[in-house]
Amino acid sequence: MSKVAIVTDSNSGITQQQAQELGISVLPMPFMIEGKTFFEGISLSQEEFYQKLKTGAAISTSQPSPESVLQLWKDLLKDYDSIVHIPMSSGLSGSCQTALMLAQDFDGRVQVVNNQRISVTQRRSVLDARYLAAQGMEAEEIKDFLEKDKYNSSIYIMVDTLLYLKRGGRITPAAAALGTILKIKPVLQIQGEKLDAFAKARTTAQGKQIMMNAIKNDITKRFGKEPEQADMWLDIAHTNNNAAALDFREEVLGQFPGCESYVDHLSLSVACHIGPGALAVTCTTRNGE
Repeated sequence: MSKVAIVTDSNSGITQQQAQELGISVLPMPFMIEGKTFFEGISLSQEEFYQKLKTGAAISTSQPSPESVLQLWKDLLKDYDSIVHIPMSSGLSGSCQTALMLAQDFDGRVQVVNNQRISVTQRRSVLDARYLAAQGMEAEEIKDFLEKDKYNSSIYIMVDTLLYLKRGGRITPAAAALGTILKIKPVLQIQGEKLDAFAKARTTAQGKQIMMNAIKNDITKRFGKEPEQADMWLDIAHTNNNAAALDFREEVLGQFPGCESYVDHLSLSVACHIGPGALAVTCTTRNGE
């Protein structure tokens, strides 16, 4: 059985410590903050990120440098036969396309997975890859499996403030002002390549129910399962809102008792566009551990 290394980036939410425990590698995503480069989980913690966001600092996302990707691959291939590399969705970053281009020089030993996921759904792909490798599956087979499985997930996000959507140019200042007055909480979705508008809520309770209704619709219509016996991952994500996320998990599992759930921070690459206080629920098929 060949030895397969699993690589992802910090958009998966997997920390460097967790990566060590899981026996995988995580490339830290770079962020430009007021002209200085920081690396997620290395020189930029969750707390530091939200503090800088709160002060109005200019924050932009980037992708791992080709040099850092190549060096990691070369180091791993000294001990492994092949690599499965799982970057964030190609629709949200250029890092996937860069990795695909770089992998062409490795004669098939590096398989880059373009499976359109981010945050906790990307994390699920990484854990699936790790499980499949342990079962003896080859790198190319794992890549094919994950790409066929890529749309078997959904993310719904309720945004707490319109400030950051306005700042990023995703809504106009006038729309942000009106939405703030009306206390509108947009519900966004990520299904595949893009972050899109899904619905509007006037209260947190209404927003949470909109998301749970959307998940129920996906489970019954997309996946053909009964909500009470769905046996899927219904993970919760948030932007600096852990206590509310833990409470939301209990509400979600109360409606979907046949599922299991993990709570984690939303990717900082998403957080810089939507700000703190957001809550998200994700739905992902179970493939292994």
